[in-house]
Order: sequence, then C-alpha cells, then structure tokens
Amino acid sequence: LTSTENTHMCSPAKKCCPSGTTEQSVTDSVKEYYGKRLTASSDLKTNACTTSNSAKWPKHVRDAIAECHDEVASKYYGCGLTIPESLDGVSVLDLGSGSGRDCFVLSKLVGEGGEVVGIDMTDEQLVIANRHIDYHTEKFGFSKSNVGFVKGYIEKLGEAGLEDGSFDVVVSNCVINLSPDKRAVLREVYRVLKPGGEFYFSDVYSDRAVPEEARKDEILWGECISGALVWNELVQYAEEVGFEKPRLITASGYNIEEGKLNKIKDKLGGVKFCSATYRIVKLGGDVEDCDSMKVSYKGDIRGFEKRFDFDASNARSEER
Repeated sequence: LTSTENTHMCSPAKKCCPSGTTEQSVTDSVKEYYGKRLTASSDLKTNACTTSNSAKWPKHVRDAIAECHDEVASKYYGCGLTIPESLDGVSVLDLGSGSGRDCFVLSKLVGEGGEVVGIDMTDEQLVIANRHIDYHTEKFGFSKSNVGFVKGYIEKLGEAGLEDGSFDVVVSNCVINLSPDKRAVLREVYRVLKPGGEFYFSDVYSDRAVPEEARKDEILWGECISGALVWNELVQYAEEVGFEKPRLITASGYNIEEGKLNKIKDKLGGVKFCSATYRIVKLGGDVEDCDSMKVSYKGDIRGFEKRFDFDASNARSEER
C-alpha cells in the first residue's frame, strides 16, 4: 500500500503516521498483517473491516458476488459496497485489491468490453487473485479475461505502470485508512482518472483525531481503526488535488466491538467511527459551474430503472 523506498519521518502537521514511526514501518506492518497474520476474514479481531446490509444491494451485484470462488470470498476484507451503478464497458482500477473479490465482481459487471485492474502490495494476496483469473473467466462465460493484477503501492501508481488518464473509474474498499500518506493516494487517483471519471470508495472515518496510543497499535492500524480519516480531512485533501466536493452515498455509525482484543475502548478514548461510501468526480477542464446545471435521468441503468440517487443529498422517497 505504501512505497518501501520512503523512509523519512512523518511531519506532525501531515498526520500521516504515528509519532516516532516512518511511512515504511507503517507499510511493513500493514503488509505483514494482511500477508501473514490474516489468513481469512474470520481472523479479523474487530468489526471495523466488515460489510453489513448486503441484502439491500442490487440483485445483479449480489449474484456476481455469489459466483466468486470460495477461496477469494474467504479472504475478502472491506467495509462497504464499492460497485458504481453504471459500469458496462468501462475501465476500472481497484486500489488494494487483495484476493480480488471486488475485481472479479467488477469484471463481470463491466463485461467483455470493459477492463479491470487490481493493484496490491501483498504477494500472498496477489497469488490468490491471479490463481483464480481463469476460473472467473470461465464462470462468467467470457472468451478471454478482462481482469489483471499488478504489484504496487497506491501512493505511487506510476511505478506500477499506470498512466495518466487511463481509467474511467477507480474504487477502493477500506484501504485508504491503511495508508500513511492519504494525500498522495488522492493525488494519484486524480492523475490516473480520465476527465469525467470518478473515485467510488468505502472507508472508515472518525469524528476526531484517533489518540496517539491507538495510532501506535499495529493491530488497530491493520484492523482499519487507527488510520481512519477525520470527516473534514477527506474534503480538504480531495479539493487540494483538484477533485470536486466529495458526494456521500451511504454512511452508518458503529461501535467498535472488541472481539478478540482487550481494552480497545480505553485506547480509543471515546472516538466515534463510521463506515461511509463516497463518490468524487474529476471534471473536465471546460466545466466551470456544476451547481447551475440540471440533469434528467432516463432510467437506463440496470438495477436502477425506476430511481437513481447520485448521492445521499439527492435521494428521494418517491420513485422517479
């Protein structure tokens, strides 16, 4: 998830990693956690990196998930649904793709005319994802695979050969919190997106800064807790790199359950957490005033024929 070449100490103002640590040490800790310590979703010690309310997801998405290989599904870690509504024929990049579950689901939904690339830094996860490419190609009835996986770091996508303006959509599922340099992640996402493309992602957020004691806990960082963004940081970072204002899709607060860990609440000091899904759009250079525009939806997105909520603020109770 982060470059192992970067060994400088993090600036306190940057708030990228705990005091007394380096970006490399955080990277190594996360890589060890997801490559060696966790062997399946059931090994997670808290409920932070888990997904709920799947029964409410569109049927075609649930059907695609059900077709994923058991080994891939057993090693899925995520806190939301990172599947945009309109995907036919598009190119998608998945940050921190892990065992590849979301990539394979996206592979089916973009169709043979689309393309999906997953990037991850963990060898053990990449082995599993690559092992099951042929399985899913056959399962989906494709004549050839439309998905591939590369090793790399989400802060330096260029080092993995990912070029400027090469993707229609970028997704990530509970991954940005694991990075010690979240600004760099958003800069790289903006760079590889085409004009008009979007970043559609789920992650963990906190209502205030996580206490330093918790930020120094390697397990809590690996469990997607210690590195959580504060709400206003996302807006700040996104606008800094050129994105439009983040659009909230869904959000749900939750209490951290201690599970297999003890005294978590003492370390967290009353911080409240929320799992949220956002979309952020990279507009083309010729667009100046979005607020004055009006859009009519024609009902041509599969699974959303009667209504389509672009974000939570535009959701309506009536069908349209």
